[in-house]
This record gives sequence, C-alpha cells and structure tokens, in this order.
Amino acid sequence: MSDTTRRAVLAGAAGVTAVTVLAACGDDAGDTGSTGSGNTGSTGGAAAGGPLASKADIPVGGGKIFTDGGGVVVTQPASGQFKAFSAICTHKQCVVSEVKDGSIHCKCHGSAFSAADGSVTNGPATKGLPEKQLKVDGDNISLA
Repeated sequence: MSDTTRRAVLAGAAGVTAVTVLAACGDDAGDTGSTGSGNTGSTGGAAAGGPLASKADIPVGGGKIFTDGGGVVVTQPASGQFKAFSAICTHKQCVVSEVKDGSIHCKCHGSAFSAADGSVTNGPATKGLPEKQLKVDGDNISLA
C-alpha cells in the first residue's frame, strides 16, 4: 500500500470515528424523556414567564424538566419547597434526563446533581447546576 493510500485510509477512519462520537453525544443530549419514580418527564412551558407547572405537578423528592426557554428543571426536595436550576449539564452541555430520589441525573456521561441545591453529587461534572429564581403564586410555579 502506498503512503498516500495509507494516509487516506487513516484520515477516513479518524473522520468516521469523530462523526460517530459526535452523533452519540447528540443523541444523548436530545433524548430528554425518561422514566423512574419521582420524574415526570420533559415538557415545554418554560418560555415567556408563563406558568411552568402547578405545585401538584412536581413530586416531592423529584422534579420535572422543561426544555423550552433554554431549559429548566424544577424540583421539590422537601414538601412545599420548590427549587429551579438550569437543565443543561455543566459537563458537556447535555440536557439533564431525569429527576428522582433527590437527584438530577444526566445520562450523557453519568453526572448527578442535588435536587436541593444543584451541587455535583457525581462527576464527571465539576460545577453545579446554576440556580434559577422561581415565583410561586397560589398553585402556579413560574420563573421569576
């Protein structure tokens, strides 16, 4: 095999590998639905300051992921206590995939965050999820 042909084969293999890796990350980032106790799945509704959910929509110890308006996850770490964080994982910017048992999970690379304060509970992420301000008006929960 000539040097030119060998280089072409190696370059092509490297390109295919890079595309495969990027496609895999893209698939993980886009798949935000999940199952499990405490997680009510991903929905829209975070845009334009309208209500995200009612209090009853957010399970105690769990939460709900909203993908509209940049992505937010609303949690209820203890009864009557509501928190909101960015739904974008700080490791590789995938959308988090589920909230259960007091933890926000990103299935892209296994990072987990506290549903109470957004801090990292399992890497590879090294930075917590940024907190967002909520407004609770009666039974309605919206971004402040």
